[in-house]
Amino acid sequence: MTRRAGSGPGEHARVEPQGAWCVERIRAAEDAVLARTREGALMRRAAFGLAAVAARMLRERTGGVAGRRVGLLVGAGNNGGDALWAGAFLRRRGVAVTAVLLAPARAHPAGLAALRRAGGRTAAAPPGRLDLVLDGIVGLSGRGGLRPDAARLVQQVSAPILAVDSPSGVDPDTGAVDGPAVTATATVTFGARKPVHLLNPQRCGRVHVVDLGFELDEPDLQVLTAAEVGACWPAPGPADDKYSQGVTGVAAGSADYPGAAVLCTGGAVLATSGMVRFAGTAADAVRTRWPEVVATGSVADAGRVQAWVVGPGLGTGSAGRVVLEHVLGEGVPVCADADAVTLLSRHPELADTRDPDASLVLTPHDREFERLTGSAPGADRASAVREAARHFGAVVLLKGNTTLVAAPDGRLLANPARSAWPATAGSGDVLSGVVGALLAAGLDPATAAAAAVHAHELAADLAAHSGAPCGAPAPASALQASLPEAIRSLRRMSWHR
Repeated sequence: MTRRAGSGPGEHARVEPQGAWCVERIRAAEDAVLARTREGALMRRAAFGLAAVAARMLRERTGGVAGRRVGLLVGAGNNGGDALWAGAFLRRRGVAVTAVLLAPARAHPAGLAALRRAGGRTAAAPPGRLDLVLDGIVGLSGRGGLRPDAARLVQQVSAPILAVDSPSGVDPDTGAVDGPAVTATATVTFGARKPVHLLNPQRCGRVHVVDLGFELDEPDLQVLTAAEVGACWPAPGPADDKYSQGVTGVAAGSADYPGAAVLCTGGAVLATSGMVRFAGTAADAVRTRWPEVVATGSVADAGRVQAWVVGPGLGTGSAGRVVLEHVLGEGVPVCADADAVTLLSRHPELADTRDPDASLVLTPHDREFERLTGSAPGADRASAVREAARHFGAVVLLKGNTTLVAAPDGRLLANPARSAWPATAGSGDVLSGVVGALLAAGLDPATAAAAAVHAHELAADLAAHSGAPCGAPAPASALQASLPEAIRSLRRMSWHR
């Protein structure tokens, strides 16, 4: 359900996103369903859904199901049981199924018996030719990399791998990989997504969710869908003018980096229908590219704004420090990017100039995050960014292939990228401009950051493909030019909800 709390500048808009739940909460929800379900029924339901996805993959990849060959890598416990039961269901559809038991004495008894009744067999190693392999080695309780015997088996696999619940060897709560691990073509998970599916999508592949009737409250890790982003994106109403939709201030660029000013300002211009004021030495370059922008040489002369973007190409010397100090004291939301993040890391006292009631969004990449906090994000990026948000009392947007947005209240949003096309010089400048415009329009800071990332990543994908199925590298200026089409696409999605 999407709800918007307000639409004017200064009013916070918020959406209720989808997401993922940590293993502990999934276990509790599962226990509640198990308590009212006949013994074994929930596993068979989960396995039936797993088998259905496996059959679909076989059909898509080989043109059929019957007569195909599937291998099962089976560990101890319920995860292996899910794989064994799925193998039994696949056998009934004419699939040749071979299970490799990593711990024969602890294989799930009912699942193994079902597979054997259906005509499946066991072997010490996977057959030489397989059309699909089910990874049922380690369940949600597993931590750390694969043990040597399991790692050797996985190395022998050349067929596509369908992971059961979570790729074995990948931490289900953090997505961290500490040793050998499975890289799945697809993953079938039960009940709801787990954090790994958002934090490490490269290991999970496409994720399919089998509904098991779990009752779950607010997710631990949230993700805004395209429809939700489109629903919360600001659009002018009959009574709006350029001021009522939010005025964005941009303090960016320098004599050395005028392009950063042009890209950042353009991101703000194209994101909403409000007004953009620019302040800095790159004013002439900005006026030339964006004549609709009111540009001046100093933040002191910029006029009133509803939010500031500061940092891209600003420089980290004394002049940049004066600009950042001024902006932080203006009493409006601030998106601090690039050189502004570096200035805050070098001069922590600058944070004291910030109006305590004004929102702050920090947008570091990994190296800037390390400068800002004193340590790299590490394997558990989610915990690291949450702690940084709490420490700085700010929304922290940690860039990456999966970008994380953490709020001081502990809320965490993720945007698993569909591609790596935004990894190009200047794309972050465009992103910060979009964030600033959404802040000026009144979205709450975490939603503004997450929605901006989603639209920015979609724009990069559109720029790279330009109507063609095969993409090609596109510069930040092309990404910027694709923002209107990305926003139109997102808003169309919201109409069809």
